[in-house]
Amino acid sequence: MDDRALAAAKPISFIVTRDRATSKAFYGGLLGFRLTGEDDFAAVFDMNGAMLRISTMPNFEPAPQTVLGWEVPDIVSTVKSLIGKGVKLIVYQGFGQDELGIWTPPGSSNRIAWFLDPDGNNLSVTQF
Repeated sequence: MDDRALAAAKPISFIVTRDRATSKAFYGGLLGFRLTGEDDFAAVFDMNGAMLRISTMPNFEPAPQTVLGWEVPDIVSTVKSLIGKGVKLIVYQGFGQDELGIWTPPGSSNRIAWFLDPDGNNLSVTQF
């Protein structure tokens, strides 16, 4: 294998769901990703050139940490759009997030906000 093969390859993201129909509505309808295929194993979405595979696992329990995130040019408008679609932002006690749920780490100009998909997968949007 070429030492740079993976560095040159397109990434694929994986999300697990208990209810594929609900996840398809969330990632396709609410977040706006285009469904490119579906089979017995996964629903596949195009995330701006990167593949997202959503697989079903009936007893799935989500991890508490962020599992998927997006870099956005304007976090305030993105968060307001998500809220307008009914998405609830996560507010972590002690972080000092603003009224929209956006956190700016100390000593940084980066801004981040978190939200959950229907299965409790922790997602984020970040403005660098």
